[in-house]
Amino acid sequence: MVLSRRGSGSVTLPTGQTLAIHTRTHDEEDLPHATKKTMSDHLRRFESIFTLTPQRMRMIVEAFKETLELGLEQSGQIVPMIPTFVFGWPTGQEKGDYLALDLGGTNLRVCLVTVQGDGKFEITQSKYRLTEDQKQDDGQKLFDFCAECLQTFISTSMSPEGSSQLQDGHKIPLGFTFSYPCTQERIDHGILIRWTKGFGADNTEGHDVAAMFRKSLEKYQLPVDLTALINDTTGTLIASHYVNPKTRVACIFGTGCNAAYMEDVADIPKMKGLNIDPKAQMAINCEWGAFDSFEHEHLPRTKYDTIVDETSNKPGEQAFEKLISGRYLGEILRLVICELIDEGILFLGQNTYKLESPYVFETAFLSLMESDPTDELLMIIGIFSHFFAVETTLAERQFFRALAQLIGRRAARLSACGIAAIVSKKGYLDEGCSVGADGSLYNKYPGFAERIHEGLVDIFGERGRNIVTHHAEDGSGVGSAIIAAMTNKRREQGLYPNL
Repeated sequence: MVLSRRGSGSVTLPTGQTLAIHTRTHDEEDLPHATKKTMSDHLRRFESIFTLTPQRMRMIVEAFKETLELGLEQSGQIVPMIPTFVFGWPTGQEKGDYLALDLGGTNLRVCLVTVQGDGKFEITQSKYRLTEDQKQDDGQKLFDFCAECLQTFISTSMSPEGSSQLQDGHKIPLGFTFSYPCTQERIDHGILIRWTKGFGADNTEGHDVAAMFRKSLEKYQLPVDLTALINDTTGTLIASHYVNPKTRVACIFGTGCNAAYMEDVADIPKMKGLNIDPKAQMAINCEWGAFDSFEHEHLPRTKYDTIVDETSNKPGEQAFEKLISGRYLGEILRLVICELIDEGILFLGQNTYKLESPYVFETAFLSLMESDPTDELLMIIGIFSHFFAVETTLAERQFFRALAQLIGRRAARLSACGIAAIVSKKGYLDEGCSVGADGSLYNKYPGFAERIHEGLVDIFGERGRNIVTHHAEDGSGVGSAIIAAMTNKRREQGLYPNL
């Protein structure tokens, strides 16, 4: 009889009947655990498959550059390189009160932003939790929920006395941060290409989400003018430049991943014929999470990445995102652990059913494991005992932390490849540039930023130090408001394209 990962097994009796046996011991001394030597042997195996060499990174960068160029040349590409109709950089003198609505991967956020000029602003905000049912329900119901939360925010956080916009009865302009790939013909319009970040709301893909949201605004009779539909990464680009004019690229490393930068209209072949000044600049929303999707020619996918992909709600899609975003890193580590349980290496004799469910091992656990300051790795003891009811040895805990480091480091180095592709394409390497970065991985995962910088040096040599990432300004709030302000200014000047 061989014990399974759940601490159970079976034996066939002489009568032919099968008798199920379940075992569980609470005495740590008696638990059969892997030895330190065994864990070290296994760690070497995972080091070989999760480590990204500088040579491989440079190959990925070249493939990434070609993909970006193709997206600018032709519509309908895997990495769509979406023109945002956000023209040029902010002047830094934008002023006024603006609403911002951010439909993120986890929360809905509503903000009132007072843009004060000179790179300054004030912000008041509220967050509303999204349920998994709302993410999968009918799309119009989702936008109704957004409008309902906006109504609550206006009634509780804004008063006619406190806002000149509400006082005179005019509609207050709103920037809607909708961080999912959309094709746009103008800045207040957007056809959803596909849901990402685990969303799957029906009757939304292929529809104008701005029109759907306006329908919800009318339903709740809100004094709001939807001025701009933007992506959070585009907002991050504009907000970061508003505060730090050296910013040239913006990235999000969180539940999803993405990048935006400013491109010359003359270098966007697919926009020729739209009568836009070729000397103008326009922000490009890369939607680079889709890099290497479907054909999987360039990224170093392991069998664990393949399982994550094939069991996702969008198999084959968002290949880059599935290797580096916060939604998936914990699941990659969980799959490794489950494989080692199946091989009889971990947790023998213990009931491990709590580790069986997909996505129960959160990426936040990897962050905690990497930052555990104790010699005995007490934080890791707590994670496994509290959440999964299994006991660990020091050798196992050291292995888990090292494995988390491998997975986290790979994510950061792949992120550096994406940044390097844009930097190389735009020729920013010698003069250097600042990259505004936001998202839970960048902000909270220990060493993530340092590993990106290490990766840039591995790709470019010492010149890679000219590319510096910094914590970005609030793109989905402040950036959205500034873009609404820029859009209003262009309208007043008669520069708004009628497409």
